[in-house]
Amino acid sequence: MANSLSAIQAPIEKELKLFETRFREAMRSPVPLLDTITYYIVRRKGKQVRPMFVFLSAAICGSTNENTYVAASLIELLHTATLVHDDVVDDSYERRGFFSVNALWKNKIAVLVGDFLFSQGMSLALKTKQYRLLEIVSDSVKAMSEGELLQLEKARRLDIEEPIYFEIIRQKTASLIGSACSAGAASTTDDESVIELMRLFGEKIGIAFQIRDDLFDFGFDDVGKPLGIDIKEKKLTLPLIYALNQANRTDRKNIINLIKRHNDNPEKVREVLDFVRQSGGLEYTQEAMVRYRTEAFELLYRFPDSVARQSLEQLVIFVTERKK
Repeated sequence: MANSLSAIQAPIEKELKLFETRFREAMRSPVPLLDTITYYIVRRKGKQVRPMFVFLSAAICGSTNENTYVAASLIELLHTATLVHDDVVDDSYERRGFFSVNALWKNKIAVLVGDFLFSQGMSLALKTKQYRLLEIVSDSVKAMSEGELLQLEKARRLDIEEPIYFEIIRQKTASLIGSACSAGAASTTDDESVIELMRLFGEKIGIAFQIRDDLFDFGFDDVGKPLGIDIKEKKLTLPLIYALNQANRTDRKNIINLIKRHNDNPEKVREVLDFVRQSGGLEYTQEAMVRYRTEAFELLYRFPDSVARQSLEQLVIFVTERKK
């Protein structure tokens, strides 16, 4: 199993502590309501995986500097904004075991808070004249929006094939981790080939990360999110796509009907879960995750060995072998 987060963070421990202070400052507002909400968000932040990708990528490509802190804040502001907006889109009232912003302050305020966070990120980049970082992050926001809309369009007919699935997760999830790695690199080097190499590395990790998340829906290791939540939300994940492609016409039609019309029936959802388990879909998906992770490592090993590279390697293992 991967090292603990504290061990992975060791080479960038000082940078992460200073980043926390900088990030809190970037979230501040003279509007009392907004300041209350952003304080609530900061107090319930996650593991800071994306800033870790920024700082470790920067350390691999050069020396961390002022621009690296801007890059990390930009990425985290963007990530936080998308989480706030996602909870509105998904009608979700819980985030990391706490009430979501929209649960406590309603949708209208949540959307405006997300907009504020986006604009804070752009403003931070412009104030420091970090136009390359702004370009990297803007590309990611565009990709995430397109991926979400593509998924919504395809979910209506439940006709997602593997190439479309990979395009959706590349845009929705992997583009942000790719941006974190390329932004970190861009903060310490002007070499576009190196920046692109780090982006591709991050993108492959992002795809592996999302595939791992798909497995949780089927009780992979009997942990993680509640069983069948993706099926209840009519999301076609890789294990299910594989299972449907292996099925005969009758079984395929029956399973699609269960997802479309009986996705709120626990017994019917369990039937779909069993169908996927028996098809070999989980093994196929696990192999796909390992393949993308291996491809990411091949890109990472083009950089000289260093403490930062070793930590980045362990971070990759951590996010792809996590239990939740």
